Amino acid sequence: MRDMFTLKGKRAIVTGASGGLGSHFARTLAGAGADVALAARRVQRMQALKREIEASGARACVVELDVTDAASVTAGTAAAAQALGGVDLLINNSGITVTKPALEQDEDDWRQVIDTNLSGAWHMAQACARQMVAQGSGGAVINIASIAGLRVAGQIPGYCASKAGLIQLTKALALEWARHGIRVNALAPGYIETDINREFFATAAGEALLKRVPQRRLGKPEDLDGALLLLASDAGRFMTGSVVTVDGGHMVNTL
Repeated sequence: MRDMFTLKGKRAIVTGASGGLGSHFARTLAGAGADVALAARRVQRMQALKREIEASGARACVVELDVTDAASVTAGTAAAAQALGGVDLLINNSGITVTKPALEQDEDDWRQVIDTNLSGAWHMAQACARQMVAQGSGGAVINIASIAGLRVAGQIPGYCASKAGLIQLTKALALEWARHGIRVNALAPGYIETDINREFFATAAGEALLKRVPQRRLGKPEDLDGALLLLASDAGRFMTGSVVTVDGGHMVNTL
């Protein structure tokens, strides 16, 4: 059974790999045996991670890529495929949010969130799927969504809309690409501790928010590993169009 979760021989692209969950996902995939292309705009920040992954025995490469730019996505995907010898797995992780009341958000606030979280994921999925179809060997796409795509929170309208759209995009692509042997699933995390939010969740407001989570705690990046590897590996070979929530029970809390 353990061998079903191996990614040995697989070649993965992780977007947003310059920090946060992206760098963690890259380590997790490499630990399971995959070769990994680290993709983001901030190339220098990924060099240390590349060395770390290579020291573990996996192959890694760094690719400069902006998911909001279709030409950059095409070039970056091609560069990753050339460096790794192909692409079998995409972790569509790049994402941002703008937090302010909806009445105060301007066009740029809306556009940058939608362009990154939804349009960027579409560009990457399409580019990688085209590569997988050309290879003739199928593959897997994992879109990193959020429970905010299934429920809503205040002051992040663009984020909620983009993640809800990403979940529907996941299902639409799963339907179309099954014939090519490409599985498309979404991972929807709840509140996960990162460098960006650690200080907030140590405050009284953050602690109050966590009381709404049935497990009464903030998730750790490693809490996502099981679901990630399930969707990435042959253990999830009959899963496509699925949305897997990892949220400490937040989605089932009482109203």
